Amino acid sequence: MFARFFGLMSADMAIDLGTANTLVYVKGKGIVLNEPSVVAMVFERGVSVPYAFGNEAKLMLGRTPAKIEAVRPLKDGVIADFKSAEKMIQHFIFRVHNRRSFTGPLIIICVPSGSTPVERRAIQDAAERAGAREVFLIEEPMAAAIGAGLPVTEPTGSMIVDIGGGTTEVAILSLGGIVYARSVRVGGDKMDEAIISYIRRYHNLLIGETTAERIKKEIGAACPPLDGSNGKTMEIKGRDLMNGVPKEIVLNEYQIAESLIEPVSQIIEAVKVALESAPPELSSDLVDKGIALSGGGSMLKNLDYVMSQATGLPVFVAEEPLNCVALGSGKVLENKDVFKHVLFKQD
Repeated sequence: MFARFFGLMSADMAIDLGTANTLVYVKGKGIVLNEPSVVAMVFERGVSVPYAFGNEAKLMLGRTPAKIEAVRPLKDGVIADFKSAEKMIQHFIFRVHNRRSFTGPLIIICVPSGSTPVERRAIQDAAERAGAREVFLIEEPMAAAIGAGLPVTEPTGSMIVDIGGGTTEVAILSLGGIVYARSVRVGGDKMDEAIISYIRRYHNLLIGETTAERIKKEIGAACPPLDGSNGKTMEIKGRDLMNGVPKEIVLNEYQIAESLIEPVSQIIEAVKVALESAPPELSSDLVDKGIALSGGGSMLKNLDYVMSQATGLPVFVAEEPLNCVALGSGKVLENKDVFKHVLFKQD
């Protein structure tokens, strides 16, 4: 009885450990934390020690003195810097966990469908070291589809395209399982890189990742403006590569759509490959139901229109695209008995 009582006090949680943002869903409370996946490390006596996490650390990106380094521990959806990732997960768990609890929380963590067993084991180990009593993994496209409200447990085909910071997960689901999944390492980060290289090539101006992300959000588009104009404009500042001094230029929507042609094409190509691999019966379901888009990248202007034109299928953006994976894994956490078949552990 005591064990059960203490177990109830433990704040079981689901974590969407994303390349760009980490979201934490606590059982019975919903999403309680949504912060950038960034850690600032300070060098003291030859050892790097965590200095700041999340929003505070993101403000330091590209602005730190020699002693402090702001890093993103995840790259392409998987852990690139194990030590920083472990400290970050630990910090976020401690922030939302009920301190009075005598037991660690049960944690469900999302992993990209294309991640290797070694990468999955690294994520599982990081959560276990952070104090979890038990860790389960769930594939991101499955969590995103559940969060988007798709009927994944029914004998009918559903298709989800989850465009995150590091990866795009394309999956066809039916009867509570993944029939086909493809993970391509293209997402919001690659879009930012494409904007940076375009501005460098055509305007001789060097900008940082934070500025590129702001450009993408404000005037980014998957295709040139449909009315034939140059679209919205935006003033940006950077370093002139010719003179080495700060400079300001004006960019428009048409130029940014041009810079994003390659990453958008790669996402659409992955969707086409998935559709070619779908069993005929499920293909007929997709003609009626269409394709659901989730993740931060799905909010790129006109992406649904471009994908619909390329595939000939209806395409729609989920209600809360940024939170789909966290809400889906949270739903699994709340109804573990119903969705137990979608959870697994990495040996």
